[in-house]
Amino acid sequence: MQNYYKSAKLDNVCYEIRGVVMREARRLEEEGHRVLKLNIGNPAAFELDVPEEIQQDVIYNMQQAQGYVESKGLFSARKAVMHYCQQRGIDKVDIDDIFLGNGVSELIVMTMQAMLNTGDEVLIPAPDYPLWTAAVTLSSGKPVHYRCDEEQNWFPDIDDIRKKITNRTRAIVLINPNNPTGSVYSPELLEQVIELARKHNLIVLSDEIYDKILYDGTQHVSTASLADDVLFFTYNGLSKNYRAAGYRSGWMIISGAKHLAKDLIEGIDMLSNMRLCANVPAQLAIQTALGGYQSINDLVAPGGRLYEQRETAWRMLNDIPGVSCVKPQGALYLFPRLDPKKFPIVNDEKLVLDLLLQERILLVQGSAFNIDDKQHLRVVFLPRKDTLEDAMGRLGNFLTKYQQ
Repeated sequence: MQNYYKSAKLDNVCYEIRGVVMREARRLEEEGHRVLKLNIGNPAAFELDVPEEIQQDVIYNMQQAQGYVESKGLFSARKAVMHYCQQRGIDKVDIDDIFLGNGVSELIVMTMQAMLNTGDEVLIPAPDYPLWTAAVTLSSGKPVHYRCDEEQNWFPDIDDIRKKITNRTRAIVLINPNNPTGSVYSPELLEQVIELARKHNLIVLSDEIYDKILYDGTQHVSTASLADDVLFFTYNGLSKNYRAAGYRSGWMIISGAKHLAKDLIEGIDMLSNMRLCANVPAQLAIQTALGGYQSINDLVAPGGRLYEQRETAWRMLNDIPGVSCVKPQGALYLFPRLDPKKFPIVNDEKLVLDLLLQERILLVQGSAFNIDDKQHLRVVFLPRKDTLEDAMGRLGNFLTKYQQ
């Protein structure tokens, strides 16, 4: 019998957030062990529920969700997103400029499939959210990673971006607020990126899924609100701000120089039609979510759950000898650095595997986010404060032994 093999298109596609170590964690759970999963931003796993009014609206309107809807999405949901664009200062967005998807992930892959020819390049931050790199690779493109500077609050290095632009570069990705670092970019930085896009005819792809998860009075500026002569794709959804990760409900907004992208938009429209439509019950949640009480504001304010959990985890990480961590201004993650003088790590995947086997704590190694060094980890701070305190204490003990 002949063996069956995966497509060669998958040879360089990598998504280690759910990779080898995750599979080992699943094995441990099957054996009856309890694993604390600090590897993915899954709010529901830590009793951060979808607001009740959103759940009730979906249930009440479920009868309307039995059939296909227009491939771009429900009119009422896209109308709500259009109003959100107006609030965010993204001008001249019409209903037809908005596509709903099964989470932002589907829309990112759809964009890359429509945009890229073989060998086309996309500039992606390092560290990145690795789906971006995987989507470019799967779509026959070439991901080119630009440096984000840890000493400058993880802001993108504009000079490094400039050096990496070639005649094959099609687009530049911004993840803001950033996953995995928690950095929130200033308007001045965004303006510099837009100027590069303007000069080199690049599309700006702005992933803004955490735009309401902000701390310490930090303000988020939507990239597309700063210009209308550059083509922008802006991505957002319900997964994080509204704790509805399992709903798989996201949207993509096309704005700016749309007149230059008629053929590209036609390609995206074609792919949207091919999947018929995004799941309809989750679309029923969008209007209520965007127009209702924004409970996320309570969670990120001083005294709120997410604020206090961030404070606790950040403080305890920095108290571990040889560990330093830039304080995140947004999102749900910390990205601590292990001093190479104390931790001469050759294989950071082995480090997180050892942590899993010894302490039953699941993290993600920094190299999974497409950075060159092996000195970083990503820590999710979604568990309640007492659970986090215990986990950070155990992590500190583990690292102390690991350097000996």
